Amino acid sequence: MVFDIIEHLQIRPELKESILEFRKQYPVEPQFQSRIPVPSNIYYGTDIWERAVTALLCGKNILLVGHKATGKNIFAENLAAAFARPRWDVSFHVNMDAASLIGMDTFKKQEVIFRPGPICCAAQHGGFAVLDEINMAKNEALAVLHGTLDFRRSIDVPGYERIDLHPATRFIATMNYGYAGTKELNEALVSRFVVIRMPMISQEHLILLLQDHYPTLKTEGAKELAAVYLDLQKKCENAQISSRAMDLRGLLDGVALMEKGLNVQDALDMGITNKTFDPYEQTLIQDTIRGRISKKMKPEDLFEEKCGSRRKEFA
Repeated sequence: MVFDIIEHLQIRPELKESILEFRKQYPVEPQFQSRIPVPSNIYYGTDIWERAVTALLCGKNILLVGHKATGKNIFAENLAAAFARPRWDVSFHVNMDAASLIGMDTFKKQEVIFRPGPICCAAQHGGFAVLDEINMAKNEALAVLHGTLDFRRSIDVPGYERIDLHPATRFIATMNYGYAGTKELNEALVSRFVVIRMPMISQEHLILLLQDHYPTLKTEGAKELAAVYLDLQKKCENAQISSRAMDLRGLLDGVALMEKGLNVQDALDMGITNKTFDPYEQTLIQDTIRGRISKKMKPEDLFEEKCGSRRKEFA
């Protein structure tokens, strides 16, 4: 399905051919086939696709930078699916250290053996390692990536032999702005990535996303829901409300509740409004929603068929 989307976005034909050649050149071992993602969400944006695909084909690692709800993790998953690579996810947090990334000693059959971590597994088997929220990582954890990400393309495991990266291995890092616990990335680390700034989703692409998830959603209904989200986005940009309301997952969750027959206003409150706990901000969000969505609107007004219809799946 990812290739259908690439054709729809009119990505350059030579890039598509190069992806197919890459897949033929680097087949995946049978035991890791299950790690190749099958995305249920598709990222829309021809320019971003072309930039990322070109970088990966050139052997580069990618840093996806952008605000909340710009589709960074969805896009990382889509890229792994398009290149048919097994994916290893690394979510950085305060307790993530070098051993968690590379691996550590463990006991098996009364022997001490090395249990590889996600970075080593991706390195050995030609996987795509997705480094989520990399600007939340401790310096100790990031230091082990320097030799992995630069021209050396190797990992020195203390007490064991050096691991050279499989030629298909790539690293895709993501980072948000302004979250609690984030920090500026080390200049040496940033220099090992090519950086793609992820734009906010457009109304056209948001409508496509909503109708991809919910095929029975009427076009007019999708337009109204997209307009609500973009109105909230403008208020967030103008510092009238916090970024808590900028929750694309929340909007999709709300539409799922509507599809099951829940009142439209209640569904949007559960998916979006209640994500903030400040009463004044909740009132601003509700006013924005009610400015677009009438209290009289019913779920059946938004969908072509009876609510509870089966969600479309991507394969």
